[in-house]
Amino acid sequence: MFSGIVERMGTVRRLISDPPGVRLVIESAEIARDTKIGDSISVNGCCLTVVEMDEKTFGFDAGAETLSRTNLGKLEEGSNVNLERSLKIGDELGGHFVTGHIDAVGYLDERVDEKDWSTIWFRMPKRLTRQMASKGSVAIDGVSLTLVDVEDERFSVALIPHTLQITTLGGLQAGDPVNLETDVLAKYVEKQLACAEEPPQEDD
Repeated sequence: MFSGIVERMGTVRRLISDPPGVRLVIESAEIARDTKIGDSISVNGCCLTVVEMDEKTFGFDAGAETLSRTNLGKLEEGSNVNLERSLKIGDELGGHFVTGHIDAVGYLDERVDEKDWSTIWFRMPKRLTRQMASKGSVAIDGVSLTLVDVEDERFSVALIPHTLQITTLGGLQAGDPVNLETDVLAKYVEKQLACAEEPPQEDD
């Protein structure tokens, strides 16, 4: 479980083909310092397990399913990624509960920059609409953000200068893919509503 508060940006140093997946090696000395084999780390919002490491880098195995259903399959050597280590009991929850399981890939649809601030619209699959509401939470590439407006197939967020500076979101341009995870609480609400709409089953 994560909070959506990005600790550092890391840099992809190596992409090693290991069919049907890849070994993804990321550099961040600050994260590597307190990381060990088997730890869970959010990489652009995807929960991955550390399988190798040294003083500056750590590696993950990403399978075909992960590569096809997230933007990790678009990474290249030199790409920046958002990093967050998993929560520990007693840690402060600065964002919202983020599971690290991506619901869909969205795409930057429109960006409005006003001085050091930005309002960004992302296009999303329509099926996620029922899990989103204005002032609710969403994780974009692992960053916990508050929804501003929600339409049938897109939504907007307002990004402060700090978020634009310390995460990959600041460098996004129109058409860029992002990993989306809706609020886990919204998923449970949607499930309960769907069950309530189902006709009662008759006993045999």
